[in-house]
Amino acid sequence: MHMNRRHLLASAAAGLALPWSLNATAQAWPARPIRLVSPYGAGGSNDILTRVLGDFLSRRLGQSLVVENKAGAGTRIANEYVAKSAPDGYTLLHAAAPIAIGEALYKDLPYDVHKSFTAIGSTAIAPLFLVVNAQAPYKTLAEFIQHAKTDPKGATFGSPGAGSAPHLTAELLLRAAGAKGIVVQYRGDAPAYTELLAGRIDATLTAISTAVPHIQAGKLRVLGVANEERTPLYPDAPTLREQGLPTVVGYGWYGMLAPAGTPADVVARIHAELTTALADADVRRKAEAAGLQLRGGTPAEFSAFIASETRKWAQIIQAAQITAE
Repeated sequence: MHMNRRHLLASAAAGLALPWSLNATAQAWPARPIRLVSPYGAGGSNDILTRVLGDFLSRRLGQSLVVENKAGAGTRIANEYVAKSAPDGYTLLHAAAPIAIGEALYKDLPYDVHKSFTAIGSTAIAPLFLVVNAQAPYKTLAEFIQHAKTDPKGATFGSPGAGSAPHLTAELLLRAAGAKGIVVQYRGDAPAYTELLAGRIDATLTAISTAVPHIQAGKLRVLGVANEERTPLYPDAPTLREQGLPTVVGYGWYGMLAPAGTPADVVARIHAELTTALADADVRRKAEAAGLQLRGGTPAEFSAFIASETRKWAQIIQAAQITAE
């Protein structure tokens, strides 16, 4: 469901010819600035990539892309805002992973993730690395799992919040490994790191950009990454899959959505330009500096990915009896 750099370049080249085949709707679009909504506050990885993509797309489209941060409520504020906007191509959502778990966590959502949006394409993932205290006795994933199985209290994970990608992936890991454990909820990464560095919890799943200073200082150790494949962000980290946990894949992710009913030719134009952006070396460099791995794909692939994520995490939420905070 993702594209490597070769596929991105091929799609970008194919997309150059696309505008010739578009009908009058897309040829007239965009006639005014476009609103690009981020579901988080300024400064985070989603906001950074939203602005990088917005700058690139504005040059390609000849119109300003105005980034609006609508943070809060686990991305539901931004999601609802875009779902209820006019389907004319002038309001887009740079959606984040929590949109796929909403229906399993909350009752009476004011939108339907499968019906209220039109998929444009995936943009990036935020790989999650299993990180432990460097002074801990376990140096491999197998040793960590053995610890979780033999320690009376099991393994303790730190999580930046209930229902977050690190939380759900930790629950998935424990179940796949047949190990005991508990996921402790903190308000963000910083307090979880404080506890991990002090040795009061065993592990956390985290972005490598946050962990690297502690790794370089010899305070933390990486046991693996919860990706399908190794990531260029930190290629030395083996995947959890290749270490015997083939089902443990989890990460943060971002992608572009538009309100349902947005004209298909406008969606095709945005997707073509987005694919070009994702193949750009400068865009990739800025994304990787923010701890992100670019990932493209067709609208159909992104729609199927969201549906898959919704099913997958709903099962974990039910099994772990996770409730909204």
